[in-house]
Amino acid sequence: MRYHIPIMFKRVPKETKVEILAKVKGGMSVAEAATQYGVSTGTIYAWLSNQVRPEITMLEYNRLKKENEELKRIIGIITLDLERGKKKGNH
Repeated sequence: MRYHIPIMFKRVPKETKVEILAKVKGGMSVAEAATQYGVSTGTIYAWLSNQVRPEITMLEYNRLKKENEELKRIIGIITLDLERGKKKGNH
């Protein structure tokens, strides 16, 4: 007979998370850190992958969106100028 044992999730304090990540980046294996701190290896790998993708603020997102639109506009102008130049050269 199998029993289902509920898994208890605990919130890891930010200071502990920072400490764990520092140790792993300093050379400690993920498995060793997981055992030492009582955290799953999957959790540590998730933290590491989240650090690779920095969060972007809404302000930064809007700035980049405007910059992207402006660059597209400039590309459009340059493309039109090139097309006009080609047409003038063919006549």
